[in-house]
Amino acid sequence: MSKLFITKPMSVLMAESSSDHGLRKTLSAFNLTTLGIGAVIGAGIFVLTGQAAAQYAGPAIVISFLISGFACLFAGLCYAEFASMIPIAGSAYTYAYATMGEFVAWIIGWDLILEYLFAASTVAVGWSGYVVSFLKDFGIVIPAQLTAAWGSVLVDIPQIGWKLATPELAKSLAESGTAIASLPHLTGVLNLPAMFVVAAITILLLIGIRESARFNNVMVVIKVFVILLFIGIGFMFVNKANWHPFIPKNTGVWGHYGWSGIFRGAAVIFFAYIGFDAVSTAAQEAKNPKRDMPIGILGSLGISTLLYILVAIVLTGIVSYSFLNVADPIAVGVNAMGEGLFWLRPIIKIAAIAGLSSVILVMLMGQPRIFFSMSKDGLLPPVFSKIHSRFKTPYVSTLITGFVALVLAGILPINILGELVSIGTLLAFAMVCIGIIVLRVKRPDLERTFKTPFVPLVPILGAGICILQMLSLPWETWARLIIWMAIGFVIYFTYGIRKSKLRNK
Repeated sequence: MSKLFITKPMSVLMAESSSDHGLRKTLSAFNLTTLGIGAVIGAGIFVLTGQAAAQYAGPAIVISFLISGFACLFAGLCYAEFASMIPIAGSAYTYAYATMGEFVAWIIGWDLILEYLFAASTVAVGWSGYVVSFLKDFGIVIPAQLTAAWGSVLVDIPQIGWKLATPELAKSLAESGTAIASLPHLTGVLNLPAMFVVAAITILLLIGIRESARFNNVMVVIKVFVILLFIGIGFMFVNKANWHPFIPKNTGVWGHYGWSGIFRGAAVIFFAYIGFDAVSTAAQEAKNPKRDMPIGILGSLGISTLLYILVAIVLTGIVSYSFLNVADPIAVGVNAMGEGLFWLRPIIKIAAIAGLSSVILVMLMGQPRIFFSMSKDGLLPPVFSKIHSRFKTPYVSTLITGFVALVLAGILPINILGELVSIGTLLAFAMVCIGIIVLRVKRPDLERTFKTPFVPLVPILGAGICILQMLSLPWETWARLIIWMAIGFVIYFTYGIRKSKLRNK
């Protein structure tokens, strides 16, 4: 127990980064940047932009995106310093091991499973929704009970189709004079499309990092091109009257328009940025990590923020924000441009499918590499660090990650998955920010090719914002986090603490 907070020496980390670890070094700065964009640009830009504008901030959602972007920038700057200094697969887990000790590193490593593995399942459920809608446009209908979580209740809404029965939907229907109980019901069995995409991407990741990066590059190019197409065409249909008032007057309720609504909107859309940190998990497969990792992390964050802001400006200019509280706000924007641009609707759906595909890929790529690092340190069984002799990928941990994500995507609803992803990510962000301060105090002599500016202000702001976001989540999410961590503690104290290579030297 005296070695509970033993730290991994920087000399050992540097030796590991230069040794032959079996992973193939093929990723350039461009690959790393597209990995980051692939992880960030997903459902957030196609769904969250319109919904947050309608419910909280109006056209001033643009300011909300700026606030959230800056909040993520604080964490991104801290990640960039660590990633350039410690080019090891494992992300926040490795950084915690170097600064705050083995036990804290285990907590972060176990916590990151919530971010990467559960995020892949969450996004797969969103992917399923877009694919089902896209196929329906061509007359291909998948049975509703095979597109929803096990045990979930679906209702058939006239002229819309099957939708998940939620309290929000019941309220909306009641306002229009329809009782949700009067509609035909079905019970979900499995979300087969979500399971399919997880299986397909897992196979791709097994084949190799180079092939996975190429697939991601194609997906990113498709979705960025379509987003730019929407922005370019949309600017011609902007009605400036839709931007007035730019900051709608507060209704008397905190968070419902006004400046409080802008800050509430920033808190909600903060989660649209989740994923840029996944770049750091590929450090050992980067050609020149000390130079390219900061470019990949900060470049992807900057490009994603710019795209979010431009889409928000155009969307709220085309359509009044009050009409954007729907599942497909971008499609609503396309409809408002007139019948002559209806050809853009299926293209938008294709971009959304491509965008979500790349998010799933990056998440499923990140988790096995964290398992790989933890296994190399002895905290997980050796099987998790096995490298395929031909493909040079951590194939066992990739298969395990893919299988678990596949099951979760098939049986769990998106809201539970999403909340677990949020709290897991925020905890990791906060610990990385704190780690920068600790390492600056303990090892000011270390060579840093990239330095987080204004330390300790930037890390304090980054950690503080993340902790505040965590406190805003429902208590049920905290309860699930505590249960998840308790399981992790049992594994660490029954296996990891005895097998740790560092403490057994």
